[in-house]
This record gives sequence, C-alpha cells and structure tokens, in this order.
Amino acid sequence: MDSHPGLSLGLSAPLSSPAATLCDSSVPWRIFNERRAKEEEEEEEEEEGSETINFMDQRVKRKAEGHQHSCFPSKRVAVDSAVGWWNQPLGVADPEIFDIMEKEKRRQFKGIELIASENFVCRAVMEALGSHLCNKYSEGMPGAKYYTGNQHIDEIEFLCCQRALVAFDLHPGNWGVNVQPYSCTSANFAVYTGILHPGDRIMGLDSPSGGHLSHGYYTLGGKKVSAASIFFETLPYKVNPQTGYIDYDKLEEKALDFRPKILICGGSSYPREWDYARFRQVADKCGAVLMCDMAHISGLVAAKEVASPFDYCDIVTSTTHKSLRGPRGGIIFYRRGAKPRRQGFVHNYGDDSNYDFEEKINFALYPSLQGGPHNNHIAALAIAFKQVATPEYKAYMQQVKRNAQALASALSRKNCRLVTGGTDNHLLLWDLTARGLIDRNYEKVCEACHITLNKCAIYGSISPGGVRIGTPAMTSRGCLEEDFETIADFLLRAAQITGKVQREHGKSYKDFLKGLQNNKEISDLRNRVETFSTQFAMPGFDI
Repeated sequence: MDSHPGLSLGLSAPLSSPAATLCDSSVPWRIFNERRAKEEEEEEEEEEGSETINFMDQRVKRKAEGHQHSCFPSKRVAVDSAVGWWNQPLGVADPEIFDIMEKEKRRQFKGIELIASENFVCRAVMEALGSHLCNKYSEGMPGAKYYTGNQHIDEIEFLCCQRALVAFDLHPGNWGVNVQPYSCTSANFAVYTGILHPGDRIMGLDSPSGGHLSHGYYTLGGKKVSAASIFFETLPYKVNPQTGYIDYDKLEEKALDFRPKILICGGSSYPREWDYARFRQVADKCGAVLMCDMAHISGLVAAKEVASPFDYCDIVTSTTHKSLRGPRGGIIFYRRGAKPRRQGFVHNYGDDSNYDFEEKINFALYPSLQGGPHNNHIAALAIAFKQVATPEYKAYMQQVKRNAQALASALSRKNCRLVTGGTDNHLLLWDLTARGLIDRNYEKVCEACHITLNKCAIYGSISPGGVRIGTPAMTSRGCLEEDFETIADFLLRAAQITGKVQREHGKSYKDFLKGLQNNKEISDLRNRVETFSTQFAMPGFDI
C-alpha cells in the first residue's frame, strides 16, 4: 500500500467502531476515496426501504428505520448537495440583501460622517457581532441563567462586566454594572422601573434644550412622546435661551418645588461640561436619586477628557456605541455598598446605610423588561472595553476633542454662530437662523453631497433651528485638525448652496427639493467630498 502521510482527513477524534477506520486521520486520501466510492455504489443499489424527501431546500435520502451505515454516526441524513443554503455566504444566499448592504458600505466609505451619535467599530467588534454567539439564549444574570449550556456565555459576560469597571476606573466594591440593555433608552427605563412606582416624578433636561426623549417629553399640545412621560410624571429643566448654558439656579428652584425621585443629568446635544457637584447638591436637597445619562460623552469620560459623573452620581447609564466606539447597545452602572453620611438630608430611596440599586435594577431589566441578552453584543462590548483601557484609545479621544475645537474655530472665523460659542466635548451646535437657512433644507443639501449630520433644536426653542455636528466618526477614520478645517469649508459651501436654492425656489420643503434636482453645484461638491473621504481608511472594511 502506498503511504502518503501528509495527506489525511485531519479528523482528530478516532472512533472505536469498525467503520471508524474510514474516518481515522491516518487513512490516505486515495484509499479513503476508493472505499467511499464503493460504499456509494452499494447505497445506490439499496433503493428498497429508503425514501427521498425535500429538507431545507435539499434533496435528502432517508434510510429505512434500523438501517444506518456511515463513517459519521452523528449525521442521520445524507445530503445530495455538499453545501446547503444554511452554509452559503451572504452574497450567494441572499444577493438582494447583499447588494443593499454593499451600497450602504460604499455610502459610508465615500461620505463624511458628522452625526454625533455615530462611529465606526473595529473589525474585531464586527466579527463578534456576526458570530455563533447569536445562537445561544441566555435569560438571567450571569451565573444564574434560566437555560443550561451557558457556562461560556457567562464567562464572556463576567469578563465584559470586569472590563467595563476597569475602563471607567471603578472599584467593584463601590460600583456594579449590568451590560445586558439593548439600548440606552432600555437602560434608562430599567432604572425607572426598578427605582420608581408608576406616577413617580422624574426631572431631566428638556429635549429642545439638548436632553433626550427617554428622560421624558411632552409636545406643546400635551402629547406624551416618551414612555417615561407615559408611565411617570416628568418635568424638564432648560438651558438659558440667551446663552445656551444650563440655568442651574432655575433648575434648583424647579427641583425643590417638583421634588423628583430621580434627577437626571446628561443629554444628546449639549456641547459643554456638566456641573455634577451642583447636581449633587440639588439632588440631596430634594431627596432624589442622581442619575447621569452619559451616552454621548462616555468615551471622553473613560479617557478622563471630561469631568466624571461617577464622582457624584448614584446611577450612570450609557450607550455602548457613539464615542465609546463599541457595538450598539446600553449599559447601567449603579452604586453599591455603604452610603456616605450627609447631615440634614433625607433620601427617597433605600435604607439609611446601604445602596439597594443592584437587585432592583437587575430585576427590572430581566425579567421585567427584557428577555435573553444579545450575547454577540456583549462579547463585542467586552472587546471594545479592552480597547478603551489602552493608551491608544485615550489618544483617540484627545484627538476627537481637538478636532471638535478645530472645527468650531474654523466655523467661527467665518462668522458662523455656535451655541455657547464653542464646545468642551465631541460635538457642536451651529445656529443656522442667523444665515436665514432652514435647518431641514441645509441637512438635505449636505446629505445630497454625502455629508451626514442632523438638524436639532437650539437655545431651548421648540422648533429646530440648527444642526448638530460631531467628530468621533471621522476621527476614527484618521482625520486630524487640518482635515476638519477642510470639512468646515465643505459645510460652508453647502450653506451657500442652500441659501441660493432657497432664494430661487422658496423655503418650503417641497419647492426646495425641486431645486436640488440636477443641481451642478451639488454634484461638484459631492465629488469633492468623495475625493476627500476616500483618502481615509474605513475600520473593518476591505474596500
């Protein structure tokens, strides 16, 4: 017998049955193929007692009961096709979805992403998100799952929690964390559900002032937009309409009258630092739990590039994407252990000696509000937290701030009016009303030129009048200060085009859109944007 030791099946687990010799890794390919061919001839002759069925779009021959003959005893059926649809790449399995995804991939690569809520994850995060971890169901907290088979899932979740605390320099004796929320909105509502009773009071920054809908919001007509306002009583505090800064004196006055059980700091479009010490004073005076939603600035907090809410707050929530640059989801940090003694203040929560947030929040999240967590997300988040704890990530966040300040300076030099006059973090708000521009129109022109940003309210007005611009995403692609000066030129050119189209076609959205059709100036700017953007690598993309 000819020996070819370098050619084997490579199966590492030999079987003990006589048929297992066909599967032994020492059997040469030629001999195996000869034996397998003979078996296939015998199988073709054994038509009696077998039937062919359609199973998962494949022609499958099922043996009669009691008849089995295979070198793989665990496989109960023989499949005609070597590869079924369940093992095909996306481009083959679903070309329609694949083509749409490829178009979105090209859009991201060719465009300038300035939406402050968005960022680009690394390849390792993408791989974890698109992994076999999405197959496992794992209701419950780590170490106490409802289903079996979660030993490795628990290991991942424990590691993710550990890395989350390390990323924000938190001691596990003082802080606990839950990494299961599907989003920051889910995280916020879990806090409300765990700490409050229906109808209890919440106070957060007004949405038109830069707050978030999940902190509670009513329209002018009294419609309850947020679930927080549907199930609880909410009252907002606001920014000063002249300066754009939070009015802390009015905040305190309102809080002492309203007596919220949860006072929230943090928002979605506030370009300045938060005075957490002042919030702590107000919370103590009215007996409120102090909660921070740091969704936008969590990356800056981890890198110690802005003030930390953990020094003063009882509960801290966040998204896990945005500046944190992880997968899309939410997270909840909560104090644990002994409470500090504060003379003269009576709290509306827990006992007088120890925090009791952990059990309440965990139970609110599961089983009250969510089912099984997204294990692929938790693994991806663990990867992101590992990166957050590195010097390279700190350098990235420092560059995010420098880029935001460079963009603010470039726009200010061109007489653009910025809310609060600048920024302390990763975003800035540009007041378009001074230029006579409609924010929706400007947003649309930018989109047509492959620049994505979003309209937003300014100075606490109920009507949007500006745009929010963020720097994390393009910084992830490698943009520096001088690149954001170029981006400022693009933004100003888009403003010029918007003004011209408004003058020629009117400000109404319907008429304005007609002026964008076959517009050569838009086409020229789009070409400039694409030429600029395609210079920069896209994390995780092979383009």
